[in-house]
Amino acid sequence: MSEMYNPYQNMLEVLDEAAQNLGYTYNDYVAVRSPERQLIVSVPVVMDDGHTEIFEGYRIQHSSSRGPCKGGIRFHPQCDVDEVKALAAWMTWKCAVVNIPYGGAKGAIKCDPSKLSEGELRRMTRRYTASILPILGPERDIPAPDVNTDGRVMAWIMDTYSMLKGYAVPAVVTGKPIEIGGSLGRGEATGRGVMFALLNTLEKLGLKHENMTVAVQGFGNVGSIGAKLMRQKGFKIVAIGDAYCSLYNKDGINVEAAIEYSAKNHKSLQGYTEEGIQMITNAELLALNVDVLFPAALENQITKENADNVKAKVIVEGANGPTSKDADEILNKKGIIVIPDILANAGGVVVSYFEWVQNIESFMWDEDYVNNNLEKVVRRAFEEVWKVHVDNHVSMRMAAYMVALKRVVTAKKLRGVFP
Repeated sequence: MSEMYNPYQNMLEVLDEAAQNLGYTYNDYVAVRSPERQLIVSVPVVMDDGHTEIFEGYRIQHSSSRGPCKGGIRFHPQCDVDEVKALAAWMTWKCAVVNIPYGGAKGAIKCDPSKLSEGELRRMTRRYTASILPILGPERDIPAPDVNTDGRVMAWIMDTYSMLKGYAVPAVVTGKPIEIGGSLGRGEATGRGVMFALLNTLEKLGLKHENMTVAVQGFGNVGSIGAKLMRQKGFKIVAIGDAYCSLYNKDGINVEAAIEYSAKNHKSLQGYTEEGIQMITNAELLALNVDVLFPAALENQITKENADNVKAKVIVEGANGPTSKDADEILNKKGIIVIPDILANAGGVVVSYFEWVQNIESFMWDEDYVNNNLEKVVRRAFEEVWKVHVDNHVSMRMAAYMVALKRVVTAKKLRGVFP
């Protein structure tokens, strides 16, 4: 994270404004300005060459007012407490905006997973799970995949937790492989939710989505699957980029071929070619003259430094916190509609919720049922946010925060302060 940018501070500024718009006093919502619980752990790992390396791990629970805490675990060399706190808070708002009975949490290990062998990753994951075990559990806190983690990592967490409990507990994590209690449709859920949120917005704006141009920043699970599903709907994906390179093709990129290439090349687009494709910089990708910009990488990508360069009509946030508050104000003035992260990328946590329900019931749903229910939940949440956006003349982000904050504050008031 840059010294200047504090993601938690950024979240609080938006939150304070939402509270003001709702007519809340500071006392009404002061309890949700701080996380309920912050755990920092040392994670010793015996490396393949025999020496022991210590990694720093975090698990932060922001709110449990509306139910168990829920949120991903990321492995990244740049993560820190402020980032994890912000991500945990965004999870609280995300669960509240789509109205599922969870609060927010987030976890991370400060490491570079590309430099670790599978054995080292596994030992690190298991030790981290054992360290945060006292605050985990299907009724307490349920992790999921995030940046640089996947179903394999979730399987290790579920197994570690189950071994220490003495029986299988599939509901302790979501985003697991299907074979050990994962949900059909979970892998595509975040990207699919982004697509539904975008289609709902374009419908309200009276715009036809066929042949609309899209630039995608970030080509992990969310960016690649979102791009593939959009392409199937008739959008034209003209740019894609990841941590290694950005690519542009005015005639549209063959997303399926790019996904296949990336999977075979250590999740990198470096070296991918097709007719008409050219290399561009990340800055150029964000400034392309496209209909839709789809940031699906890390937070703080669109800032006051580059917001003026953005030419897209609509921004749909696949990543968490990709736009700073200063940038939001610039985009607003330019008349660019931003579909905020806590609404746009909530598809993942919605289907995580479905997975958790299936685990608790020991009953598996079919994929159509999962996808249809996801579409329903996203549409309902979108309609609620859109109404607040129109009625109160506020941005979509502010509307989403207002919907979410109202639900969390109401739950907090009903429960009261213990003791």
